[in-house]
Amino acid sequence: MTRNEALALIKSKVSNPNSIKHMLATEAIMQALARHFGEDEEKWGLAGLVHDIDMEEVDYHEEPEKHGPRSVEILRENGLNDQEILDAILAHNEATGKKRETLLEKAIYSVDPLTGLIVATTLVLPSKKLADVKVENVLNRFKEKSFARGANREIIAKCQDMDLSLEEFVKVGLEAMQKIAGELGL
Repeated sequence: MTRNEALALIKSKVSNPNSIKHMLATEAIMQALARHFGEDEEKWGLAGLVHDIDMEEVDYHEEPEKHGPRSVEILRENGLNDQEILDAILAHNEATGKKRETLLEKAIYSVDPLTGLIVATTLVLPSKKLADVKVENVLNRFKEKSFARGANREIIAKCQDMDLSLEEFVKVGLEAMQKIAGELGL
């Protein structure tokens, strides 16, 4: 599956523009991490791009264990059979029971909530522009438990499982999102 095919499929399955932006942000950070680790940028980016393709079909709060497996079904039905990508999609949601073993699986798990923390940090700035966000802004907001509660700090901190400090992880993520700020509307 090419990126263009994946994006078309996402747009056929997901109508919420903010959800699509989340997937684009995840893609960008995953590609940046792949570069950092000398891994396959296309594969890592594709995993990030399609990881939540089931988000409008599965009620995560009612049946969390179905979020991920349904994405895998959708992707298989549409020709994506790369087991590393499919395993990463399963591993990004603890409720599936898939243990995070590979670097790709560990990365997507921690990247998923990081995108929300970075977006929330951006939106409280007067300019509401990603270009104005500094690593320190995100790290300060990370410490505020009541800020962006949906951005699970424990999961973000699992970046240490990839031998990345929180500061390094936030820097890679922020810079990746800043490069696609136009697509994200930030």
